[in-house]
Amino acid sequence: MSLERRVRAYISAVEAGAAGEELAAFYHPDVVLDEYPNRLNPAGARRGLVEILQAAAAGQASMARQMFEIVTLTEAGDRVALEMNWTGELAAPLGMMKSGDKMTARIAQVIEFEDGKIIRQRSYDCFDQF
Repeated sequence: MSLERRVRAYISAVEAGAAGEELAAFYHPDVVLDEYPNRLNPAGARRGLVEILQAAAAGQASMARQMFEIVTLTEAGDRVALEMNWTGELAAPLGMMKSGDKMTARIAQVIEFEDGKIIRQRSYDCFDQF
């Protein structure tokens, strides 16, 4: 399977609410995910596999659903770079927003693979005002 197809399958799984072992199957055991500072996480974060799975579980509690529109996707060697439009529907209130409200963001990610699994991921999330 090409890396493009792996990334598309990964994004679809995240969109469908994958967690636990289903989500872990996409990641190398030594994965490092860097989330750069954004409106939801002003300090940014560096996560390994355990923290990625914990964040996914927390995200399921706060989001009723999320949708990703891949705008561009470029595969080069063991790396895929993509731009996406993201829409999330809240399952719980957040600040001035209530359950059912929608949030939007533009996201750029660089995903690197080793042995067919995600070993490094960098995410640049630009949230619109909420």
